[in-house]
Amino acid sequence: MPKLLVIRFSSIGDIVLTSPIIRCVQQQIPDAEIHFLTKKAFAPIVAHNTHISKVYSIQKSIHEVAPLLQQEKYDFLIDLHHNIRSKQIIWTLHKPAKSFPKLNFKKWLLVKFKINKMPLQHIVERYFKPIETLSVKNDFKGLDFFIPSQDEVLLNTLPFDHTKGYIAFVIGAQHFTKRMPNHKIIELCQQISFPVVLIGGKEDISNAAAIKKEAGKHVFNACGLFNLFQSASIVRQARLVISNDTGMMHIASAFNKKIISVWGNTVPEFGMTPYMPQNEQNSYVAEVKGLYCRPCSKIGKNKCPEGHFRCMNEISIPEILAQITRFCS
Repeated sequence: MPKLLVIRFSSIGDIVLTSPIIRCVQQQIPDAEIHFLTKKAFAPIVAHNTHISKVYSIQKSIHEVAPLLQQEKYDFLIDLHHNIRSKQIIWTLHKPAKSFPKLNFKKWLLVKFKINKMPLQHIVERYFKPIETLSVKNDFKGLDFFIPSQDEVLLNTLPFDHTKGYIAFVIGAQHFTKRMPNHKIIELCQQISFPVVLIGGKEDISNAAAIKKEAGKHVFNACGLFNLFQSASIVRQARLVISNDTGMMHIASAFNKKIISVWGNTVPEFGMTPYMPQNEQNSYVAEVKGLYCRPCSKIGKNKCPEGHFRCMNEISIPEILAQITRFCS
């Protein structure tokens, strides 16, 4: 029985994007035992994946788990992070390993000089590169995300009007420049004719309260009320999902939801759009194209470097409303 270790330390979306690799390895090498190494904060994301036998996690250093990993005697290491830490794991274990092509130089060219040499390829496709040597191929069945049964949210716990169908609006993101501004969210929500549920963490509570106050009675503020898996359950049951470029967008993709993704300083060319190869028509990208300053970062910033934040402030509300009508009609 081959024993394999998949390495991806962070973050939520990136880890969810590894799920096709794990599924395809398990299904195409049925006797394989798959382990996963990540950071402790993200271990719950993969803990419920039925294709994974064991999850290891670290707080900061690989030395926290190195002795345990050495005892496992792995046959192959699948490096889906490709950084110093993952290289340290490979050097420590002295086992056959392959890393995915991170394309940092091409990303740098796109950010620094707006020269696009990125391949027309989703990052999931690049994640499959390390396992070509195992003769494992993409089944093109998209992403997986597993919600524990105790975290499934019953619709009758939402306001009555929302039990008949709603739009989930993911308002948060780790970086400011990835977040749709409150005034744009309010403007959009005021014109949406369907019930809306605002999705976000505790860090989004104050923003969500301000949005709720101005947006209308049809908007329910769920930010901070539910954990990650419960929020995922609400997203799974939505008619449509509107989301910034963030982890919950990829979770929505795992459920094959109809998704309108809103892009600020990051760009789809990085290969991180909603991955639904079996239902590509369910995804719509809302962005401001042609800005001289975009992308200003491959991940995000705490403020707009130019001070105008045009990449979000000029997002077309009529364009998004037209897609809502198309998806919900």
